[in-house]
Amino acid sequence: MHNDSYDILIQGGGPVGLACAAWCLQKFPEAKIALLDRNPVDDADLAAADSRGIALSHGSKLLLDTIQAWPQDHAEIHQVHVSQAGRFGRALMTREELKQEALGHIVRYRDIHLALRKALRVIQIQTSNFNWQHIDDNTALSHIQGKCIVHAEGGLFKAQDWVESGRDYEQSALVGLVEVENATPHQAWERFTSEGPLAVLPSHYGPNILNLVWCGSPESSQERLQLSDADFLKSLQAKFGTRIGQFLKVQDRRLYALGLNYRKEIALKNEVWIGNAAQTLHPVAGQGLNLGLRDAYLLSEKLSALFSRSEEEKSPAAIEATLKDYAQSRKADRTATIGLTDFMARIFTSNLLPVVFARGLALSALQWLPPAKTALARQMMFGRR
Repeated sequence: MHNDSYDILIQGGGPVGLACAAWCLQKFPEAKIALLDRNPVDDADLAAADSRGIALSHGSKLLLDTIQAWPQDHAEIHQVHVSQAGRFGRALMTREELKQEALGHIVRYRDIHLALRKALRVIQIQTSNFNWQHIDDNTALSHIQGKCIVHAEGGLFKAQDWVESGRDYEQSALVGLVEVENATPHQAWERFTSEGPLAVLPSHYGPNILNLVWCGSPESSQERLQLSDADFLKSLQAKFGTRIGQFLKVQDRRLYALGLNYRKEIALKNEVWIGNAAQTLHPVAGQGLNLGLRDAYLLSEKLSALFSRSEEEKSPAAIEATLKDYAQSRKADRTATIGLTDFMARIFTSNLLPVVFARGLALSALQWLPPAKTALARQMMFGRR
């Protein structure tokens, strides 16, 4: 069916938009939904696209499992070691103390994207009112109307056409893959340097091929990008230390600007914003996509309940009330996750001695106060409930 009028119009065919469509259709297969996707119909281009490793929490895995959209290639995190370079204070989190099968997972962005496209195609077979429209800048869209408009066209910081509230951290993330000498399987390292966090994370390529996320000033990050492989590895070794032996190889280096953008109001009349269209976060705690997936899941619950009602119960006032209710129910989780990420991004880049000292105390306290560690880990894994 290519009806011009839909109950739900989802703008954006990235992971959050795809997940929202899939969950809406799973909960209410008769839903009249149009998905506007700027990616090509064919998967080939995406399969060669964004290869950066993304942290997905165990909570996100449980959500994606409900639509069989969990990527086959992934690496589990069983323990996380947090420390600060050249200073005291460290903490170790393990899956055993939190009684979870994994603290989190590292998946390539493109693998999540492709797994969700595949899952949606399977769900699409059971539906008759879903229009997955692949568009470009020349596509005429004025005839496609939606009673409820979901904005899920996220984008990266500095590539977005909106800035409402937030902060430019004046940092870039240099990402890539590194080969190391003797990594502990399933271990993630987060090391705080004077310029920002430096994370070395598992990958599905094997125990000694790790994902690197090195945050620093735009200038020094650009310089590191230009270094020869040998000089880059020398610089990385000096900054990270020898906890995992020698860094042997590096590949696929690229840069991303880092900042915080967030909308104060995520629902307005019949429009709602989710994922990176609602908030773009610093990667320090690996929370961005996890928060976006929780947005999509809860919104799908609210919308499928609304649109499965009779026609007269789907009035503009009812849609507005549903979206207001959605925004209110997301408030605690959004506020906690944005606040925690912003706090960590700023506190771990400060070189003021009192802050450095307090940071060391905080990490030590985290290590010796299991309830505090558990609370922090649960927020990272499942969000605020």
